[in-house]
Amino acid sequence: MKQTVLAAAVVLAASSLALAGCQKEIKAPFETGVCFHVATNKDKTLRFNPVATNVPQLEECAATLEGMRIRFVRLGQSNSQGMVGAYQGSFIFIEKEGIYVGQTYDGPRFMSLVRTGDGRLAVPGAIRRVPAQ
Repeated sequence: MKQTVLAAAVVLAASSLALAGCQKEIKAPFETGVCFHVATNKDKTLRFNPVATNVPQLEECAATLEGMRIRFVRLGQSNSQGMVGAYQGSFIFIEKEGIYVGQTYDGPRFMSLVRTGDGRLAVPGAIRRVPAQ
């Protein structure tokens, strides 16, 4: 009985992994120097709209997208909504806490820039917190 349960658990785990491996990862386009804004279509597919060309680095693309987000907020868009962009095969996620970067749309994200107290963006660790006196 124990061997049957163990065998069933192994088969279930193997089939779960096989199904997870079939899930298609969404990757960003790799066009040198092109910064994209990523929009979600009604059918849940992604549309990559170029917003700048000849962009030398990811941080500059992130700054371009942040400027776009600020202009959208001034036009009345909700400030709580994040924005997604793409640059040379990486996704850029503009969030309330800062800017995150990920290799896939649904995969892990890593902090790239943080917001300072006045809303500007800075490299993590660049701003020291002064202890209260």
